[in-house]
Amino acid sequence: MTARTFACAVLGGALFCLGYAGYGLWPFALVAWVPLWIAIDSARSRRGAALAGFVFGWTAHAGGFSWLWRLVDVFFAGQVALGATLWFSHSIWFASGWALYALLYAGARERGWPVALGGVAPLLAVEWLWPSLFPVHLGDALVERTAWIQIADLGGPLLVSALAIAANVAAFEAWRWLRGARSKPLAIWVAVAGAFVFASAYGVVRAAAIERAIAQAPALRVGIVQANLDPLDKRRDPERVHAIHLALSRALLAEESVDLLVWPETVYTRGIRGPLPVAGRPIRSDLDVPLLFGAASLRTESGRSLTYNSAFLIGPDGSIRDGYDKNLLVPFAERLPLAGWTERWLPHARDFGAAQTTPSLRLGAFRIATPICYETVVPGFVRRMVREGDANLIVSLANDGWFGDSQEPWLHLALARFRAVEQRRFVVRATNSGVSAVIDPLGRVLQQTPLLESTTLRASVHALDVDSPYRRFGDWPGWIAVAAVASMLAAPRRAV
Repeated sequence: MTARTFACAVLGGALFCLGYAGYGLWPFALVAWVPLWIAIDSARSRRGAALAGFVFGWTAHAGGFSWLWRLVDVFFAGQVALGATLWFSHSIWFASGWALYALLYAGARERGWPVALGGVAPLLAVEWLWPSLFPVHLGDALVERTAWIQIADLGGPLLVSALAIAANVAAFEAWRWLRGARSKPLAIWVAVAGAFVFASAYGVVRAAAIERAIAQAPALRVGIVQANLDPLDKRRDPERVHAIHLALSRALLAEESVDLLVWPETVYTRGIRGPLPVAGRPIRSDLDVPLLFGAASLRTESGRSLTYNSAFLIGPDGSIRDGYDKNLLVPFAERLPLAGWTERWLPHARDFGAAQTTPSLRLGAFRIATPICYETVVPGFVRRMVREGDANLIVSLANDGWFGDSQEPWLHLALARFRAVEQRRFVVRATNSGVSAVIDPLGRVLQQTPLLESTTLRASVHALDVDSPYRRFGDWPGWIAVAAVASMLAAPRRAV
């Protein structure tokens, strides 16, 4: 790899990192692939192309996933070597996905395909199919461009990524034209401009329709409690944690009544033993309002005692009749693949059971999907929850306290905004330390709490039953991208 190729790959990765939702300098994301494509095109071999993609991905990871280091002091109990090993392993895997992308792009270019196809289809295919602990889509960078991201209800995050990568194509072809490597790319500029005009127009029209639907939908006054406690307090002193949430709830209700109180993930750790229904009054105490909260739940299945990370709803009568058990568990945090060894190295990890069903919790006219923490960042899973439970409201319970004042809480909020648009549902986020928020079906944050403050929040949400093409058809841009990649690679190589 030449110094120029290496520098271009690093520059592209840095622009991707800075343009992504965490840093929020979104225009950088619209040109980040230009130096990457320059690097790949200048590579003299497939190995060089793959290395350029790897450097691009590793650079983006180094800046974009720096928040993972915050786990060392709290979750890893100060074990720097362990934290570095896990972070480095994740960076290798993340960068390998971009090495694959570079190989697919190079293969398409060798066969004469233009960047408009060779650069776009492999990106969508890799975003869709590459196994990733923390899904990343280029389109996430556009979260603040509310008009543009409305197309997410057509084709999910992949369609927004297609829009963002199209801007990169226009910029790359403009660079080639300025260097005299091609004629003026007017057709490409017109096509890309047309795509952005369509996205903007669709956003305006769709927003008007959604706002009319909201005005006619049943309303629910929601109150959120954010206690901002040390993440380990739930295990050290569960009674105190419970008492603090009760006290904050009483203060909130003293100011103004609500129809539903929401507490964050695993607030109640003493365990709720099923099967349901069970009495909820010992948890709700004197609060005379329905309560949705996170808890550890205990069940015996096939002779084994299992613990689940769950969400429960205490109804108006004080009974817990509805609950949801988390399906997607985070390895080494909620699921221990090497029990015994990992328990010694990860003293704060839990070994939860993984459920398979995604029922909604029901409160009057509201059917509530309750993705827990990490589940919110997986678009396909939230789509499944809303479809299978016929949900008309999403309430996400989370605990981002492990990450302190890093980028992670803001990234979590940004990705939740996409879920609101994709499903056309209000999203309520209740977190231990922030950022708690209420998001409307257009992805706009209506109310939010400060980070790392003990506070409460109240807002009105609506039960929306509006359908969306993404909810019905899923990641169809991914299928088209995979078919396009297969077609490109099946073509014979261009003669040199």
